[in-house]
Amino acid sequence: MSMDKVNILEKFRSFDDFWNPRIAGELNDAQIKLVKIRGEFIWHHHDREDELFLVVKGRLLMQLRNGNVTVDEGEFIIIPKGVEHCPKSLSEETHILLMEPKTTLNTGNLRNEHTLTALERI
Repeated sequence: MSMDKVNILEKFRSFDDFWNPRIAGELNDAQIKLVKIRGEFIWHHHDREDELFLVVKGRLLMQLRNGNVTVDEGEFIIIPKGVEHCPKSLSEETHILLMEPKTTLNTGNLRNEHTLTALERI
C-alpha cells in the first residue's frame, strides 16, 4: 500500500490533452481523477453516481437544465446522480479534480466517441 503524497500541480503538468481524465488516486470505492478541459463537453447524466468537480485552475460553467453554475478556482460543485449536466470551460484551459465512484463513465448514460473505458494512471 502506497502512502506517498501527490502533487496535483505536477500531475497536471504531465499531460496536455483535453477531456481525457487520468486517475491520480483512489479512496475507498472512489477515484480521484485529473482532467484538463477546453470548450464544451456533452450533455449527459449518471444513473447511479454523484460527481464532485473541484476547479484547480481556470473557470468552469456547469450547465444544468434548470440554470447554470459558475465554479471558480478553489471551488467545487457536486452533481447528484440523475442530474443532466454539461461542463464547459470559461477559460482557455480549465483544470479539474474529479472525485467519483470507480464505476463512473465520463459520458454517463451515453456511449459514443467521447466515452473512455480505460483511464491512464498518473
